Amino acid sequence: MNLAFLLPEYPHPKVSAHCGGIGTSAKNLATGLVMNAHKLTIFVYGQDKDELFYDGLIEIHKIKHLRYPYFGWFLYRKHLQNYINEVIVAQKIQLLEAPDWTGITAFMKLKCPIVIRLHGSDAYFCKLEERKQKLKNFIFEKCALKKAKAIISVSNFTANKTKQIFKITKNIEIIYNGIDTDNFKDNINLKEILNGKEIGNDILYFGSIIRKKGVLELPDIFNRVIEKLPQTKLTFLGKDVLDNITGKPTLDLFKELLSKKALNNFIYIEQVPYNEVITYIYRASVVVLPSFAEAFPMTWLEAMAMSKALVTSNIGWAEEIIIDGVTGYSLHPKNHLDYANKIIELLQNKELRNKIGANARMHINNNFALKIIIYKNEQFYQKIINNDF
Repeated sequence: MNLAFLLPEYPHPKVSAHCGGIGTSAKNLATGLVMNAHKLTIFVYGQDKDELFYDGLIEIHKIKHLRYPYFGWFLYRKHLQNYINEVIVAQKIQLLEAPDWTGITAFMKLKCPIVIRLHGSDAYFCKLEERKQKLKNFIFEKCALKKAKAIISVSNFTANKTKQIFKITKNIEIIYNGIDTDNFKDNINLKEILNGKEIGNDILYFGSIIRKKGVLELPDIFNRVIEKLPQTKLTFLGKDVLDNITGKPTLDLFKELLSKKALNNFIYIEQVPYNEVITYIYRASVVVLPSFAEAFPMTWLEAMAMSKALVTSNIGWAEEIIIDGVTGYSLHPKNHLDYANKIIELLQNKELRNKIGANARMHINNNFALKIIIYKNEQFYQKIINNDF
């Protein structure tokens, strides 16, 4: 098959802007598809300049963001449409996939079928966070979903919420995000990368530093952990984001809520290249991911594939990833006391950590390994191309 992705982000040094779950999951999928002899072209919009380069066998088109005096939301989409259509015709691309976020394909007329993958639209996250959405974003997303030939969702929870929000009647295919378990694994060679540094009594949070990820619940949780285990360190790895309620950096809000003891044991590391994240996961004893709003988070898959003991949230999508008490612990992020106690239990019991980590790794291998997910995507894409959907 000859396929294309239209993305707002992609994990590569040449691509500007922070990369999150949409980009990393797309790269995983693209890499697996080209390994199975499919051709993959990726268009990344909103960039600093136009540029064509290759990431292995994947052809990457950076498309410069253009500004217009009026109707930029429409004119830039038309610019993307014209650019992409030239490549579609020249390369005989059979299908293009785009995410639901802000409905980028709204008003585009592309010369191949469009598939929308639900990673969580702006409307979806506004619903989960109970905040008001801009009307234009709702219209863009609804229009893009209506025009799509088919819709894929990364979780049942996201599919059902999206159906309710946009009153969608068409079928939505559920295909979870996948992960390369050969890349993300508890590998003895990582000790050499880390100069032999052993795993300590450390807690790791990685991802965007933002309210919806539950990071502002962690100060009180960590304060409780420190009182019981004063040598414990908490590391944040990720991009600090301005808080949508106060307008202040979320990291500043987080630090203000830490006790003096906890603040002394807190470490912040700004985002690092995607291929270096694995070393920080490896160092951690426990990974905490107390998010209020996700679709099917790559961070959870990555930590589980690395055989790490997780303490996560228990909202919606979590039941499709975590088996509570078996592959990790899932609790409501507002339940600070129990959340802290689960972290303490794992930090104090290496045997339990190892058991849960091994279960997590096995669960990933059996359900979310890239080869399983690639096959499901291949089968679905072929249906669309053959018009059997």
